[in-house]
Amino acid sequence: MRTVDCEPTTKMTKRMLGGVFLPLLLLAVGVVIKLINLTVSDHQTYAEMANNTHFTNKTITAGRGAIYDVNGEPLAWSATVYKVFIDPKQFQKEMSEIDEVMKDRQAKLNAGETLPENTLVTTRDKLEDEIVQLLSEKLNISEDTILTAMEKNTQYYVLQTQVEKNVADEIMEFFDKLNMNSITTEEDSKRYYPQNELAAQVIGFTNSDGNGQYGLEAYYDEYLSGVNGRVTTAKDGLGNTMPYRYSTTYEAQDGSSLYLTLDSTLQYYLEKNLEEMSKTYEVNDRSCGIIMNAKTGAIYAMATYPSFDLNNPSQIFDENTAHQLNSLPEEEYQDAYISAREMQWKNKAITELYIPGSVFKIFTTAMAIEEKDVNPDTDYFNCTGSVTFAGNPPTTIHCHLLSGHGMQTFSEALTNSCNPAFMEVGKRVGIHKFCQYFSAFGLTERTGIDLPSEISSIYMPEKRMGQIELASSSFGQTNTMTPIEMITGIAASINGGYLVEPHVVNKIVSNDGNVIKTFGTNIKRQVISEESSAEVRKLLQAVVDNNGGSNAYIKGYAIGGKSGTSQKVIDGKVSSDHYVASYTCFAPANDPEIIMLVMADDPNPNIGYYGSKVTAPCARNIMEESLKYLGYYPEYTETEYKELDVPVPLLL
Repeated sequence: MRTVDCEPTTKMTKRMLGGVFLPLLLLAVGVVIKLINLTVSDHQTYAEMANNTHFTNKTITAGRGAIYDVNGEPLAWSATVYKVFIDPKQFQKEMSEIDEVMKDRQAKLNAGETLPENTLVTTRDKLEDEIVQLLSEKLNISEDTILTAMEKNTQYYVLQTQVEKNVADEIMEFFDKLNMNSITTEEDSKRYYPQNELAAQVIGFTNSDGNGQYGLEAYYDEYLSGVNGRVTTAKDGLGNTMPYRYSTTYEAQDGSSLYLTLDSTLQYYLEKNLEEMSKTYEVNDRSCGIIMNAKTGAIYAMATYPSFDLNNPSQIFDENTAHQLNSLPEEEYQDAYISAREMQWKNKAITELYIPGSVFKIFTTAMAIEEKDVNPDTDYFNCTGSVTFAGNPPTTIHCHLLSGHGMQTFSEALTNSCNPAFMEVGKRVGIHKFCQYFSAFGLTERTGIDLPSEISSIYMPEKRMGQIELASSSFGQTNTMTPIEMITGIAASINGGYLVEPHVVNKIVSNDGNVIKTFGTNIKRQVISEESSAEVRKLLQAVVDNNGGSNAYIKGYAIGGKSGTSQKVIDGKVSSDHYVASYTCFAPANDPEIIMLVMADDPNPNIGYYGSKVTAPCARNIMEESLKYLGYYPEYTETEYKELDVPVPLLL
């Protein structure tokens, strides 16, 4: 019989070993990779899971910094309120224990025993109903929400935040009598605004979590909010919180406070007069105003009317708007309400564009004088009422005085606000230089003001500008700007030629009283010379002096100013029957400290829509009150002194 050698060859042995060890090797590599992931890549995740198993953390809310005006008057501060929370696991345990106690008491009563006076005897269901009813009433939340919270699989669930102390005390007194610890409170903070609607769009407000929303509250949220602390407490093997001695406290670091350039008194003057103007002329699309230090850029006051109550920001503040909303069908109300609410929160001075109209002639004046394209003393301009530009068809641009102003000096042309004269001035400056100065005055960029949501202008770029666009731009049409861009650029034309960055905050002070940041004058560039700026001031003072009552003329004060009236842009198109009225003025005219801009968006044209009629009287009233408040006393000319109404004493 033939035999076969069954001994494996070396080659076969290698194959067998490879078949066994290769899978083992791959398995080992997989285990090593998993270990690396566990110990390195996923270390933080598993460490947090372990910490959550062995420790519990309770947040200590940092106190939010306050906001003060330039004189230290509080505009926003935080006060102590409370969070009410439940430990659902502990609650169920305590209710079971109470249930046993109640059953025992009932058994004793049934057996004829007498219990001590005021001993509570009830059932678990009745007591739970009483607890739910109390919490629902005191915390203003539904009973279903409370019942759901009681069944949560957690040891910490917040029922309500921002609970006032008296309410929190009532709740705690109730549960203390029951000897229950599963529902309790912890300190929280609530934002209060003692001046209510004053400077509302500038200050902004916080949400229910204490985070800044809109205005300075949002822009400086990082400084104001501080750093929360925490209490870390160990858990036992069953997951129960251990006694206090096993806890570690990490104290909260309270936020810093803001000290503003805003002056509450000037802010009040501005808001009071804006409201009066808006109601008198039935302004449809809100009004706004700015008072600024012409040399430093410090904002003394900034307002939008209608305002809103910072302590109740979701309430529609304007009565007319609220009435219109309430008259809407139910299906339309919610969207309209949200739109109206968000509109009242917006700061019109920095978030909306408008065509400036003749106020822009200040810029054309400044650039023409700087370039010596105009001599105010010797140049004359003839206005026939319109200018026609060749084309197919031709384009005719009219003056507001259709019959024309005739022959006039440059100073008279500015006082008359003559469009044809300024079209000629713009032509002398030329497209290239006009666009250069337009940019140099800051009209192609955001100002950099320390407020959120500032937008930039929409303007005609040089490569697209022709002679017609240059002509209309020269007297304030074609381009759209924000009020803050306008006042900042105008300040540069009258403060010596310097473009300064506007700012609302003067300094930031830490919770321990150290000044951590200050905001001074930030000069971006010099646009025109001191001499040219002085000439602009002189010309604008002449506008006020010569126009008298239709401008910001105040006896005893040297004031420069200019009115503007423009067509309103609606849905991207220029309207023919809706207007924007505006007025800017500054004082003292020879050495300006304050500059002001007032704007009324869409006044009722049947009552009045020219800047000289709508906004100039408003600006005059604000300026007169402001100058007296700032300590500027009237210095009458001889003519003014003779015209003063001096009371004559009655002599008997």
